Amino acid sequence: MEIRFDQVRYSYPSGVEAVRGISLTVPTGERLAIVGQNGAGKTTLVRHLNGIFRPSHGSVYVGDWTTSGKQIADLSARVGYVFQNPDEQLFARTVRQDVAFGPKNLGCDEEEQERRVRESLELTGLSEHADVHPHHLSLSERKRVAIAAVLAMETPIVVLDEPTTGQDELGVRMVAEITQALARDGRTVIAITHDMDFCAENFERVVVMAQGEIQADGTPEEVFVQTEALDHAAVEPPQLMRLATKLGWHTTPLRVEDFVGGLSDVRNSTS
Repeated sequence: MEIRFDQVRYSYPSGVEAVRGISLTVPTGERLAIVGQNGAGKTTLVRHLNGIFRPSHGSVYVGDWTTSGKQIADLSARVGYVFQNPDEQLFARTVRQDVAFGPKNLGCDEEEQERRVRESLELTGLSEHADVHPHHLSLSERKRVAIAAVLAMETPIVVLDEPTTGQDELGVRMVAEITQALARDGRTVIAITHDMDFCAENFERVVVMAQGEIQADGTPEEVFVQTEALDHAAVEPPQLMRLATKLGWHTTPLRVEDFVGGLSDVRNSTS
């Protein structure tokens, strides 16, 4: 289910133009990370996908639908959106009820609801918290409840807004595994993130935004060497790439295995 932004502009009632003429196509099944400093327009842009925002100019397409002709309830069957703040999303008295809400409203029967809830809680490591009130959990756990609630809807498109914020190492690893699992299922995953390491390790495409415009677009290897675009967006490359630069390497490793390979090459060249 392809996504397409066609010359999209969006201005808030205050007059601030947060998105400035963006055209962007996201093929079915792609893993796309959108990065940039706060205020770059990242969240404003992706909230057009589920109808929270409507373009001031231009069009947004989700598959064969244009969002201007659909309600949020319609779009939620195609786009699952995990909010940055889980407290904006969670409302039920138990984790199980929160996760079951989406499938229930999609018309799933009780058996199908139970299957989706069970599998989503297992994938997010929350099975033992199924009957706990969400607000009795930590921020990290609540964020995973919000992710589970979206996973249970089994939408072809999943949007993750700052999924690693507040997560410990185990939580980050779990979010990475969820991202990979969604990709294996052929679903499109879009993440807004400030975590460049998570971005480089889990996404095949990176879009850099600043002041409502796209500054760079390509693979992590292509984007994170565009110094001027990164500086304009106040984005730093992943830490391994920065370390390699400090060490004077001519390679640009983005992942641990790349760095280890580069270190081996350096040692061999000096032996």
